[in-house]
Amino acid sequence: MKQIMKFFLVVIITGIALQSSAQKAQKLGHINFAQLYEQMPGQDSIRKEFIAFQEQLQGQFQAMQTEYENKLTEYQNAQATMSSIIKQTKEREIVDLQRRIQEFQQTAQEELQTKEAELTAPIIEKARTAVKEVAKENGYTFIFNSTEGLLLYTEPADDITAQVKKKLGLK
Repeated sequence: MKQIMKFFLVVIITGIALQSSAQKAQKLGHINFAQLYEQMPGQDSIRKEFIAFQEQLQGQFQAMQTEYENKLTEYQNAQATMSSIIKQTKEREIVDLQRRIQEFQQTAQEELQTKEAELTAPIIEKARTAVKEVAKENGYTFIFNSTEGLLLYTEPADDITAQVKKKLGLK
């Protein structure tokens, strides 16, 4: 019986020792990631490329809209003199063009989002890598993004923005 008690006592003491050694001090930091992102080089070229892509889609949309308006005006002006089969054909063309315009708008919106993600991903990844490196170099356990405001309260923490900017060569 004494052996069993000694065994359980050793297990409990070992468990407590392992648990306390596993808990290390946590160091917290925060960064305004949106502000950092805006200061990253390459923003101008990203905006230019995105705007050019957006204008290309807008041009295509405008051409489709003009075609729709022309067909509708033509139909309305000649409707009285059209036979029923031509009238039905023209109406189907107009309805089909409306549907294609709606599909184009939806697809264009998706393509704009994809293009934006494609253009910004390298800069975001570069910034994230710098944050990770600074966190590892300075022993941070957690880095919070103060931009999103998800953290309502924390003990005072270190703002690592200056260190990340230094790592990226930003002023």
